[in-house]
Amino acid sequence: MTVPSLMQNYQRQSYVTQLHKVYNELSQALIMYQTDKNAVNLTEAGLNSVEAFSGFFKNYFKIVQDCGNTPTPCFASEYKKISGGKSYFTCTNNCFSLANGASIGNLYGFEHYGANSIIAFDIDINGPKGPNIIGRDAFYILLYKNGMLDDWFLDNAAIVAPASKDEREKAFKYCTNTDTGYWHGCFGKILNDNWQITY
Repeated sequence: MTVPSLMQNYQRQSYVTQLHKVYNELSQALIMYQTDKNAVNLTEAGLNSVEAFSGFFKNYFKIVQDCGNTPTPCFASEYKKISGGKSYFTCTNNCFSLANGASIGNLYGFEHYGANSIIAFDIDINGPKGPNIIGRDAFYILLYKNGMLDDWFLDNAAIVAPASKDEREKAFKYCTNTDTGYWHGCFGKILNDNWQITY
């Protein structure tokens, strides 16, 4: 193995480690929220609006900067796809920089992605710092009504998390294609590949 390929593998593993950390923190915070509200699910617990998610973030995360509904400076001003093209990756609600160095926020509103979803999270594992590439340090994750986090499945809005391996593989094309309007598919591929970046 050459030195450049070793460095590339190390960098990919570093990205995945940080993504897994943010994913675990988000999962644990959602469980704590539901438990604290003594509810059977997250919508019953009160996570049923963009405003409710603002309170959720403020109460369950260490926030160092609140950017409101403006992505910058919590997120970078520009993102690219793995294919090299510009991406319209952005945060439209509840944009925050966290003490762990990550940025997190919501895209669009409550239930925007189908009846089985609650809301989407935009996550940049190292905040506005580079490389700002979808599938490397920037990811898009959906929260489903059953409390699980998974990818978004544009081709099948009826999916309930956890998605099948085949559905995640189908969604992966959006991660690597040149279409600037889509930036999902990377997270599901990482889940399929046992928390590794293989692309």
